[in-house]
Amino acid sequence: MSPPPSPLMLLPLLLLAAGSFAAGNAKATPPSAAAAAGAGAPAPVPTPWPEQFHAVVFTNLTESGGRLQLIDLYYDWPKGRNLNLIHSQLSGDPTYDVEWTNGTSYYFDSGSCRTVRFPVGLLPPDWLADGAVYLGREHVDGFDCHLWTKVDFIWYYEEVATGRPVRWNFFNGMQQHVMSFEVGRVLEDSKWQAPAYCFNGDTANVAAGGVDVMNSLMRFAGAPAAAIAASFDQ
Repeated sequence: MSPPPSPLMLLPLLLLAAGSFAAGNAKATPPSAAAAAGAGAPAPVPTPWPEQFHAVVFTNLTESGGRLQLIDLYYDWPKGRNLNLIHSQLSGDPTYDVEWTNGTSYYFDSGSCRTVRFPVGLLPPDWLADGAVYLGREHVDGFDCHLWTKVDFIWYYEEVATGRPVRWNFFNGMQQHVMSFEVGRVLEDSKWQAPAYCFNGDTANVAAGGVDVMNSLMRFAGAPAAAIAASFDQ
Protein backbone atom coordinates (compact mmCIF):
# COMPACT_ATOMS: atom_id res chain seq x y z
CA MET A 1 0.00 0.00 0.00
CA SER A 2 1.43 3.38 -0.95
CA PRO A 3 1.59 5.62 2.15
CA PRO A 4 -0.56 8.74 2.12
CA PRO A 5 1.26 12.08 1.83
CA SER A 6 2.79 13.22 5.10
CA PRO A 7 1.67 16.60 6.51
CA LEU A 8 5.15 17.53 7.69
CA MET A 9 3.97 20.75 9.25
CA LEU A 10 1.43 19.05 11.54
CA LEU A 11 3.47 18.54 14.69
CA PRO A 12 5.02 22.01 14.95
CA LEU A 13 1.69 23.60 14.14
CA LEU A 14 -0.17 21.67 16.80
CA LEU A 15 2.45 22.51 19.41
CA LEU A 16 1.64 26.14 18.73
CA ALA A 17 -2.09 25.62 18.24
CA ALA A 18 -3.06 27.63 21.31
CA GLY A 19 -1.33 30.69 19.82
CA SER A 20 -2.11 32.67 16.72
CA PHE A 21 -1.01 31.65 13.22
CA ALA A 22 -2.96 34.44 11.54
CA ALA A 23 0.10 36.10 10.04
CA GLY A 24 1.47 32.88 8.63
CA ASN A 25 -1.87 31.97 7.06
CA ALA A 26 -2.89 35.42 5.81
CA LYS A 27 -3.22 34.26 2.22
CA ALA A 28 -5.62 31.48 3.29
CA THR A 29 -8.08 33.96 4.86
CA PRO A 30 -10.31 35.51 2.18
CA PRO A 31 -10.10 39.34 2.49
CA SER A 32 -13.82 39.85 1.89
CA ALA A 33 -14.69 37.35 4.62
CA ALA A 34 -12.40 39.08 7.09
CA ALA A 35 -14.08 42.40 6.33
CA ALA A 36 -17.55 40.91 6.74
CA ALA A 37 -16.64 39.47 10.13
CA GLY A 38 -15.93 42.96 11.42
CA ALA A 39 -19.19 44.46 10.23
CA GLY A 40 -20.77 44.30 13.68
CA ALA A 41 -23.57 41.80 12.99
CA PRO A 42 -23.95 38.89 15.46
CA ALA A 43 -21.88 35.93 14.30
CA PRO A 44 -23.90 32.87 13.29
CA VAL A 45 -23.49 29.60 15.15
CA PRO A 46 -22.04 26.63 13.22
CA THR A 47 -24.61 23.93 12.44
CA PRO A 48 -23.80 20.70 14.33
CA TRP A 49 -23.23 17.66 12.17
CA PRO A 50 -26.00 15.05 12.05
CA GLU A 51 -25.18 12.11 14.30
CA GLN A 52 -25.11 9.83 11.26
CA PHE A 53 -24.44 10.74 7.63
CA HIS A 54 -22.73 9.71 4.42
CA ALA A 55 -20.80 12.23 2.33
CA VAL A 56 -18.86 11.91 -0.90
CA VAL A 57 -15.80 14.14 -0.62
CA PHE A 58 -13.41 15.14 -3.40
CA THR A 59 -9.95 15.72 -1.91
CA ASN A 60 -7.32 17.84 -3.63
CA LEU A 61 -3.83 17.22 -2.25
CA THR A 62 -1.89 18.67 -5.17
CA GLU A 63 -0.85 21.86 -3.34
CA SER A 64 0.88 19.74 -0.68
CA GLY A 65 2.66 17.51 -3.18
CA GLY A 66 0.03 14.79 -3.18
CA ARG A 67 -2.73 13.64 -5.50
CA LEU A 68 -6.48 13.57 -6.00
CA GLN A 69 -8.80 11.32 -4.02
CA LEU A 70 -12.51 10.52 -3.92
CA ILE A 71 -13.65 9.57 -0.42
CA ASP A 72 -16.84 7.95 0.85
CA LEU A 73 -17.16 9.31 4.36
CA TYR A 74 -19.46 7.51 6.82
CA TYR A 75 -19.92 9.26 10.17
CA ASP A 76 -21.61 7.30 12.96
CA TRP A 77 -21.43 9.17 16.25
CA PRO A 78 -23.84 6.93 18.25
CA LYS A 79 -21.54 3.93 17.63
CA GLY A 80 -18.34 5.96 18.04
CA ARG A 81 -16.88 5.43 14.58
CA ASN A 82 -15.98 7.15 11.33
CA LEU A 83 -14.89 5.59 8.04
CA ASN A 84 -13.09 7.10 5.06
CA LEU A 85 -13.21 4.78 2.04
CA ILE A 86 -10.46 6.33 -0.08
CA HIS A 87 -10.26 5.94 -3.85
CA SER A 88 -6.98 7.40 -5.07
CA GLN A 89 -6.66 8.67 -8.62
CA LEU A 90 -6.05 5.81 -11.11
CA SER A 91 -5.86 3.26 -8.29
CA GLY A 92 -8.13 0.22 -8.29
CA ASP A 93 -7.59 -0.86 -4.68
CA PRO A 94 -9.44 1.38 -2.21
CA THR A 95 -7.95 2.19 1.17
CA TYR A 96 -9.98 2.04 4.39
CA ASP A 97 -9.40 4.52 7.20
CA VAL A 98 -11.59 3.29 10.08
CA GLU A 99 -11.48 5.66 13.05
CA TRP A 100 -12.87 4.94 16.52
CA THR A 101 -13.75 7.33 19.31
CA ASN A 102 -11.05 5.85 21.60
CA GLY A 103 -8.39 7.35 19.30
CA THR A 104 -7.57 4.16 17.39
CA SER A 105 -7.48 4.13 13.58
CA TYR A 106 -7.01 1.19 11.21
CA TYR A 107 -5.60 2.19 7.85
CA PHE A 108 -5.66 -0.76 5.46
CA ASP A 109 -6.15 -2.06 1.93
CA SER A 110 -6.40 -5.59 0.53
CA GLY A 111 -2.88 -6.55 1.54
CA SER A 112 -1.53 -4.35 4.33
CA CYS A 113 -2.56 -2.48 7.44
CA ARG A 114 -1.30 0.10 9.86
CA THR A 115 -2.82 0.79 13.27
CA VAL A 116 -2.43 4.33 14.60
CA ARG A 117 -3.20 5.75 18.03
CA PHE A 118 -4.19 9.43 18.14
CA PRO A 119 -4.12 11.66 21.24
CA VAL A 120 -7.66 12.83 20.47
CA GLY A 121 -10.73 10.82 19.55
CA LEU A 122 -13.56 11.12 17.08
CA LEU A 123 -15.08 14.48 16.21
CA PRO A 124 -18.32 15.16 18.13
CA PRO A 125 -21.20 16.61 16.08
CA ASP A 126 -20.61 20.08 17.59
CA TRP A 127 -16.82 19.97 17.10
CA LEU A 128 -16.72 23.43 15.52
CA ALA A 129 -18.48 25.23 18.39
CA ASP A 130 -15.45 25.30 20.70
CA GLY A 131 -12.89 27.87 19.60
CA ALA A 132 -14.04 28.57 16.04
CA VAL A 133 -13.72 32.14 14.73
CA TYR A 134 -16.31 33.43 12.27
CA LEU A 135 -14.81 35.09 9.18
CA GLY A 136 -17.98 36.08 7.33
CA ARG A 137 -19.65 34.94 4.13
CA GLU A 138 -17.96 33.70 0.97
CA HIS A 139 -19.17 32.39 -2.37
CA VAL A 140 -17.28 29.11 -2.81
CA ASP A 141 -17.83 26.09 -5.08
CA GLY A 142 -20.97 27.82 -6.35
CA PHE A 143 -22.57 28.18 -2.90
CA ASP A 144 -23.20 31.10 -0.56
CA CYS A 145 -21.35 30.00 2.59
CA HIS A 146 -20.56 30.96 6.14
CA LEU A 147 -16.85 30.59 6.88
CA TRP A 148 -15.15 29.72 10.16
CA THR A 149 -11.53 29.00 11.06
CA LYS A 150 -10.22 27.06 14.05
CA VAL A 151 -6.73 27.68 15.49
CA ASP A 152 -5.66 28.66 11.96
CA PHE A 153 -5.66 24.93 11.21
CA ILE A 154 -8.90 24.44 9.28
CA TRP A 155 -11.20 26.70 7.27
CA TYR A 156 -14.76 25.37 7.24
CA TYR A 157 -17.41 26.44 4.71
CA GLU A 158 -21.12 25.83 5.44
CA GLU A 159 -23.97 26.60 3.05
CA VAL A 160 -26.02 29.51 4.39
CA ALA A 161 -29.36 28.21 3.10
CA THR A 162 -29.16 24.63 4.39
CA GLY A 163 -26.38 24.40 6.98
CA ARG A 164 -24.71 21.61 4.98
CA PRO A 165 -20.90 21.44 4.90
CA VAL A 166 -19.57 22.51 1.49
CA ARG A 167 -15.81 22.51 1.86
CA TRP A 168 -12.96 22.49 4.35
CA ASN A 169 -9.37 23.57 3.78
CA PHE A 170 -6.37 22.68 5.93
CA PHE A 171 -3.27 24.74 6.73
CA ASN A 172 -1.02 22.54 4.56
CA GLY A 173 -2.96 23.18 1.35
CA MET A 174 -5.29 20.17 1.39
CA GLN A 175 -8.80 21.00 0.12
CA GLN A 176 -11.88 18.80 0.61
CA HIS A 177 -15.06 19.51 -1.36
CA VAL A 178 -18.36 17.88 -0.30
CA MET A 179 -20.01 16.48 -3.43
CA SER A 180 -23.04 14.88 -1.74
CA PHE A 181 -24.40 14.76 1.82
CA GLU A 182 -26.95 12.17 2.98
CA VAL A 183 -28.29 12.66 6.51
CA GLY A 184 -29.03 9.42 8.37
CA ARG A 185 -27.25 7.12 5.91
CA VAL A 186 -25.47 4.32 7.78
CA LEU A 187 -23.06 1.58 6.74
CA GLU A 188 -23.64 -2.04 7.72
CA ASP A 189 -21.57 -3.26 10.66
CA SER A 190 -19.58 -5.82 8.67
CA LYS A 191 -17.96 -3.03 6.62
CA TRP A 192 -16.31 -1.56 9.72
CA GLN A 193 -14.33 -4.64 10.73
CA ALA A 194 -10.58 -4.35 10.22
CA PRO A 195 -8.95 -7.52 8.77
CA ALA A 196 -7.02 -9.98 10.94
CA TYR A 197 -3.64 -8.71 9.73
CA CYS A 198 -4.34 -5.37 11.44
CA PHE A 199 -3.95 -7.05 14.84
CA ASN A 200 -0.30 -8.05 14.79
CA GLY A 201 0.77 -5.66 17.53
CA ASP A 202 2.27 -3.04 15.18
CA THR A 203 0.74 0.19 16.47
CA ALA A 204 2.09 3.67 15.87
CA ASN A 205 1.56 6.41 18.44
CA VAL A 206 1.06 9.66 16.59
CA ALA A 207 2.46 11.78 19.43
CA ALA A 208 5.77 9.99 19.07
CA GLY A 209 5.94 9.23 15.39
CA GLY A 210 3.98 11.98 13.65
CA VAL A 211 0.82 11.82 11.56
CA ASP A 212 0.84 10.24 8.13
CA VAL A 213 -2.88 9.59 7.67
CA MET A 214 -4.09 12.68 5.83
CA ASN A 215 -7.80 12.10 6.36
CA SER A 216 -7.38 11.98 10.13
CA LEU A 217 -6.44 15.66 10.29
CA MET A 218 -10.07 16.27 11.16
CA ARG A 219 -9.44 14.65 14.55
CA PHE A 220 -7.20 17.55 15.50
CA ALA A 221 -9.52 20.15 14.04
CA GLY A 222 -12.19 19.02 16.49
CA ALA A 223 -10.05 19.08 19.62
CA PRO A 224 -9.60 22.14 21.87
CA ALA A 225 -6.29 23.84 21.11
CA ALA A 226 -5.00 23.48 24.68
CA ALA A 227 -5.76 19.75 24.72
CA ILE A 228 -3.96 19.23 21.42
CA ALA A 229 -0.85 21.08 22.58
CA ALA A 230 -0.81 19.24 25.90
CA SER A 231 -1.03 15.84 24.22
CA PHE A 232 2.12 16.57 22.22
CA ASP A 233 4.02 17.85 25.27
CA GLN A 234 3.79 14.47 27.01
